[in-house]
Amino acid sequence: MNLRSTLLAACAALSSFGAVHAQPASPPVAMPSITPAAVSGDASEGKIAHYGAKFNGRRTASGERFDVNAMTMAHKTLPFGTRVKVTNLATKKSVVVRVNDRGPSSPDRIGDLTTGAARKIGMTRAGVVEARLEVVGQAKPAKKS
Repeated sequence: MNLRSTLLAACAALSSFGAVHAQPASPPVAMPSITPAAVSGDASEGKIAHYGAKFNGRRTASGERFDVNAMTMAHKTLPFGTRVKVTNLATKKSVVVRVNDRGPSSPDRIGDLTTGAARKIGMTRAGVVEARLEVVGQAKPAKKS
């Protein structure tokens, strides 16, 4: 038997071994379910934080480029484009932002704001604050040119 035949036989033996002794598929990873449509007036309260400079210019989960000064936020389940009124419960200041990213990765937080939006509600020094999120609608679709 020449070298080529030996290699082909070895490959065939290994490929059939894998088919007979295949490992069971790993269990699916639990992903947060995305709300099919947010209803105006839906609200929740919890901790929010802000994120900024190190992400500036990177792609968000929606495909947009992250802009540290934009009035946008990351949310685990609200559909992209959802407009949300965010109120800092300590200062009572509010800002309306648009969901364009997924997060936060921390399980104890309900959202992350851009630094620009955080500035509007007086939370940049605190870093993490208690806030109320209220859905106020969907972003208007972009005009086609």
